[in-house]
Amino acid sequence: MLDARSRARLFDYEHALDQPFTFWVAAALAVLLVVALVVIAALRATERIGAESYRELMRRTQSWCVLVPLLLAPVLAGAFWTISGIAILGIFSFREFARVVGLAAETRVMWCVQIAIVLVALASLDHWYAFFMALVPLGAVAIAAVAILNDQPKGYVLRVALGVWGFLLFGSALAHLGYLANDWAYRPIIILVVLSVELNDIFAYCCGKLFGHHKLAPQTSPNKTVAGALGALALTTLVVSFVGRMVFAEAPLNQTPYLIGLGLTISLLGQLGDLMLSSVKRDVGVKDMGELIPGHGGLLDRFDSLLLVAPAVFHYVNYFRGVGMNEPTRIFF
Repeated sequence: MLDARSRARLFDYEHALDQPFTFWVAAALAVLLVVALVVIAALRATERIGAESYRELMRRTQSWCVLVPLLLAPVLAGAFWTISGIAILGIFSFREFARVVGLAAETRVMWCVQIAIVLVALASLDHWYAFFMALVPLGAVAIAAVAILNDQPKGYVLRVALGVWGFLLFGSALAHLGYLANDWAYRPIIILVVLSVELNDIFAYCCGKLFGHHKLAPQTSPNKTVAGALGALALTTLVVSFVGRMVFAEAPLNQTPYLIGLGLTISLLGQLGDLMLSSVKRDVGVKDMGELIPGHGGLLDRFDSLLLVAPAVFHYVNYFRGVGMNEPTRIFF
């Protein structure tokens, strides 16, 4: 039975900005986007940048003007919308992945994976952790079973492997970010994770441009450098160690060694997640996973770093402070 506390966590948006970290990040992002648009326009007006660079910068910034509200709105609206939004992101990301690797033609496997992603979202909404975790092996079993129905032994191993891997990444792993919404203080935690991952990408790019000489993985991602990776590792850890004190102010996690560990985890796995999808793209011979986001490519080109970060951060936070420990469980079923 849905009690008042769970209903407030799932649907209450009136107190979305009560936590200072959430308010200040939302305000800072709004100001930053406006400033970015003004600066780009000023650079073009003074002929500091050419027409092509201007168009590219404007495309990327305008995409962020759409992405930021789309990312923030569900988190601010309530846990129901947060979990649902991440499930939708998981489904569309899986469809991008399936199209690129050639799994999209396997109708039964496609439906099975997408139904499994929906079930994971329902388990998250219900705060039913045992079912949430049980769906990992159950989903894999279902995919293996459904793939038999084609009666085509040729390619069976590949179909199952891609289906199970897709479910693990876009169903189970990514859903851990949504499961954080079962904690009453989920908003600042999720915002911290997403913000840190995006800053990690920016830090790696900037440090690579400024100091990069030695390639990190030239066959996988030619533009990434050792200096970029180390710079991102240091700067992201520094940011998480600083702002994490606001997010985990009254939790056991609010200690410098633990926050440093969290920052290192986010930065390292964020970069590995990026390289993982770069490996997929190089393997199948595509530049981008899609064209949905102007200037960025597909959803996976923008959010690939979250795939490995989400489960790691969930279990790290759960170990030190718990996730939703005082919240009602199995609230629907």
